[in-house]
Amino acid sequence: MRRGELYRVARPTSRDPKKYRVFVVVSRQALMATGYSTVICAPVYSSYHGLITQVPLDIEEGLTHPSSIHCDDLVSLPKSALTDFIGVLSSVKIDELNEALKVALDIPD
Repeated sequence: MRRGELYRVARPTSRDPKKYRVFVVVSRQALMATGYSTVICAPVYSSYHGLITQVPLDIEEGLTHPSSIHCDDLVSLPKSALTDFIGVLSSVKIDELNEALKVALDIPD
């Protein structure tokens, strides 16, 4: 498991109306190498509102339709739930994700 990978997760939360949701792993790589059982992920939604905290995605990332990563809705998921690998973000998309996370978490440059 690596930062920037996309996974389809079945029923990730009780409040999610979807049967499956795609998530992007955003935890630091050092955390994934430990015995810690969860990782921080950002959900992928089919909606895109043009917010600076959203990163647009397309079929190049392994998705079936245009979508976006929503960095204002981070969740902690068990590593064991991340089994249905979809793809990995390009270095350009990782850079966009980093910028969106800085804004979402109010981290100064």
